[in-house]
Amino acid sequence: MFDTLSDKLQAALGDLRGRGRLDEEAISRAMREIRLALLEADVNFRVVKSFVARVRERAVGADVLRSLTPGQQVVKIVHEELTDLMGSGSSRLALSGRPPTVVLLAGLQGSGKTTAAAKIALLLRREGRTPALVAADLQRPAAIEQLEQLGRQIQIPVYRRDSKDPVEVVRYGLQAAVSGGRDVVIVDTAGRLQIDEALMDELVDVRKEARPTNVLLVLDAMTGQEAVNVAQAFQERIAFDGVVLTKLDGDARGGAALSVKAVTGKPITFVSVGEKLDQLEYFHPDRMASRILGMGDVLSLIEKAEAAVAEDEQEEMERRMRAGEFSFDDFLASYRMLRRMGPLKGVLSMIPGLGKQLQGVDVNEQDMRRVEAIVLSMTPQERRVPHLIDGSRRLRISRGSGTSVQQVNQLLTARKQMQKMIKQMGKGRMPALPGLAAQGAEAGQVAAAKPRRAKKSKRARAGRR
Repeated sequence: MFDTLSDKLQAALGDLRGRGRLDEEAISRAMREIRLALLEADVNFRVVKSFVARVRERAVGADVLRSLTPGQQVVKIVHEELTDLMGSGSSRLALSGRPPTVVLLAGLQGSGKTTAAAKIALLLRREGRTPALVAADLQRPAAIEQLEQLGRQIQIPVYRRDSKDPVEVVRYGLQAAVSGGRDVVIVDTAGRLQIDEALMDELVDVRKEARPTNVLLVLDAMTGQEAVNVAQAFQERIAFDGVVLTKLDGDARGGAALSVKAVTGKPITFVSVGEKLDQLEYFHPDRMASRILGMGDVLSLIEKAEAAVAEDEQEEMERRMRAGEFSFDDFLASYRMLRRMGPLKGVLSMIPGLGKQLQGVDVNEQDMRRVEAIVLSMTPQERRVPHLIDGSRRLRISRGSGTSVQQVNQLLTARKQMQKMIKQMGKGRMPALPGLAAQGAEAGQVAAAKPRRAKKSKRARAGRR
């Protein structure tokens, strides 16, 4: 996500970070690189011009130039301006005081409206709501069937009606939702391959009937500036409240995300970060700015971890870690928690400082599944008491998991190292990192290899006298 833009912005600011003093020439050079990075990312030209001017004005101020860490101050300014550019307010949906809350989705064909409707419904249900879906896209073939299939997957009702009038379908859907005790209704509307009068007239009629609390425009993040142009065209006819950006996980540039708020004045409410139905998130501009600048995203990481583990599981895992216990059952539970949090590389990139190190590293999910196969090939007793696993058991486990004995040995060694680190943390000590430990051991070996000068005996010293 935004990898290309992130690399170029970090490179532009990298020279400033380590400087003890800054002058206007160094700042101008950095601003030029930032301008090029944003333009290459397909950010709107006027947005780039305004952004760079604001950053430059603040960066050449006396407070920054006289600071003890001027480079870090400039990075902080860029972070704040990026956050402001993408919208610094809350991205939550407005909920009606008198249910149901109606959410109307609009957009062009191919932007991902139907899938976005199901994703929003699933997200709201996890927040304790009782959503329903209304299939009002009567233009695209199989759109209704697609929404019904998605509804069955997430076990959320989909209201449809055999009619050629979308207004009638919406009226029926709202009545059915009220009768069913649903507190949120998400309406999937028709799109077109391009904006035309027929599309706009239909949306106006549907909006009058639905009287939505939220109108969300669904945009494909991969289309860059074209997405912003579409947003402007919709804004002229249909006043929308927020934006849903789809396919953000495949957008290496970020032009749409950085431009749409500045151009339309409407915030990004949701972002789709994967193909699965649970891969939809509320948009947090400050967290996205941190990720772009390589600062990680700790808050999102914590939220993902909390969502992936039940409260009682968290307490049990914490108790065992404090006691310094780490069996293969714990290993398996930790792995499954990571898998529920999403793609492993995406999760690791949220850790501050780790995103840069992961560049060019192929995080193979297949290797993780191989680890799971090895653990599942152990008996329950072997998982609880790993030291029971002798040579014959290792051979049996390797055959059962379709791996080699060497791979089983590697996993056993990794568990021991992990348990050692957990014991150190349980005692309040910082665990020794494997790389540093190896360096320390190497240094010890070198020291041991140095010839020591032999102590001279008292007789030898007396004889010399």
